[in-house]
Amino acid sequence: MTEIVTATVLSMDEVVSVQTHPERIVIESFDTEFERLHARSCQLIETTPVEILFGDSHAIGDSASVVVFIQRSAGVVEQTCGGITSNLWDDPFEWTLPETLSTSARVREYLSEVEETRKHAFACFAGDRDLLKKIAAPSGEMRPLMSLLLDTLVRALGFQGRALALLAAVSQRLLADCHP
Repeated sequence: MTEIVTATVLSMDEVVSVQTHPERIVIESFDTEFERLHARSCQLIETTPVEILFGDSHAIGDSASVVVFIQRSAGVVEQTCGGITSNLWDDPFEWTLPETLSTSARVREYLSEVEETRKHAFACFAGDRDLLKKIAAPSGEMRPLMSLLLDTLVRALGFQGRALALLAAVSQRLLADCHP
């Protein structure tokens, strides 16, 4: 159970009582960043036209589509959080194939499942000290949870960034085609 510390803060002639959770500051920071990642992915799925979302890269240089990069981003999070909670480091490639997640609704459902898996993993952390514990990573090396989570966030953001870059490139090409 997390200890709650109550502090009194003076702010512009008034006394404000503030409750903090000093042992979960880093966990809450990670939680916020993973929530932002999830929200951006959901927004991309909801706002991108289907023909662009599922379309090919239009010879931009990568054979993946916007949705594939979003799926890879979520897959990185799913693999890590599944590994943390069950010590099974399954690669989500099998159930994230384009044939399996062939509609925006299915992709949104998958993103929600990944977010639930992530929340479950974060609920296992009692405090920031837990992030210093070492866990066996898929490579077999022992890594601190904090390092593993940071690597996961960076990799997931990288895939999401590729989705955004591809979306921007395809959008520019479509605009150029419409206005020669």
